Amino acid sequence: MGHLPVNVRKNSLTRYFFLLLRILGFIMKDRQQIEQPVAIEFKRFNDEFATSLESSTGSLQSAIEHILHSTGKHIRPLLVLLTAKACGGVTENTINSAVLLELLHTATLIHDDVIDETKQRRGLPSLNAIFDNRVAVLVGDFVLSSALIRSIQTGNLQIVGIVSTLGRDLSEGEIKQLETAEETIIDETCYMQVIRKKTAMLLSACTEIGAISADAPDEMVKKCRLAGEYLGYCFQIKDDIFDYYKEANIGKPTGNDIREGKVTLPLLFALRVGERDAVERALRIIREKDFVQENVDWLIEFAKANGGMAYAEQRMREYHDRATAILRTLPSSDARDALLMLADYIVERQK
Repeated sequence: MGHLPVNVRKNSLTRYFFLLLRILGFIMKDRQQIEQPVAIEFKRFNDEFATSLESSTGSLQSAIEHILHSTGKHIRPLLVLLTAKACGGVTENTINSAVLLELLHTATLIHDDVIDETKQRRGLPSLNAIFDNRVAVLVGDFVLSSALIRSIQTGNLQIVGIVSTLGRDLSEGEIKQLETAEETIIDETCYMQVIRKKTAMLLSACTEIGAISADAPDEMVKKCRLAGEYLGYCFQIKDDIFDYYKEANIGKPTGNDIREGKVTLPLLFALRVGERDAVERALRIIREKDFVQENVDWLIEFAKANGGMAYAEQRMREYHDRATAILRTLPSSDARDALLMLADYIVERQK
């Protein structure tokens, strides 16, 4: 565009600007449609979530305010609320459960950033970047304790049991991922085990607890649990795909997973089907942990050139289709339709 006449450049930039506005408008419209069946309950969740994190300690409150300003799309509490609504209705336990699951998720993100030495999250400085690791770990512990308080407030031992098991799964998933990166395990089965514990079980808990909080029948609870697990696979595979795109506005550095030695689905597939010389070069980089920028860029292009992105997209769509097939068996309602839209949003989101 540098050699085009000024008026052409301006017109092109104007068209591009309005195209972006249209895209953002569609995204906002989709979100509003998804939230609409639980708009009142979702507002209450946001209020309760903020209240749960209040502290009289100055530095802790500063950290909490940073958390509240940098929280993401709240997909997990939306899953809880919409599932409950689709299975009978939102109750007090549903609200408490939505809050406690988002608190638990937030605590794991804070701790993950410390472990991975991540300096940015969603395009903003991470907690450990603003303060330090000591403060970040303690804030994570505070948030985790707040989640435990909320779980007790449900008064439901089944929910407390699910959350307790979830805490173990999340920890095991992170440790398994560290082991996989350290030992250079190149195996799709191992990758799926990691993302099951790291992500799929959290979304599974959201839909299962949402159904339980609405006093849904056992068979419906089982269906919701499985649908949530499939959506969890979708969510993590989509996140892993983002790592291979330089222009993706995703709030984290491209190639970050590769630099940490995490071999995700696009690269795993390319290693399975690529030319022998290229595969050997890729394995050498991974095993020697030689993740200079040039090698990271080469691995990204290697994955793309050998169909890694298409394969990951295909696998993600398979899990999406399984999840939506289950969700369509729920009674017809606005909440069920919103769950189906949320499933689409998870695989079509741009960050």
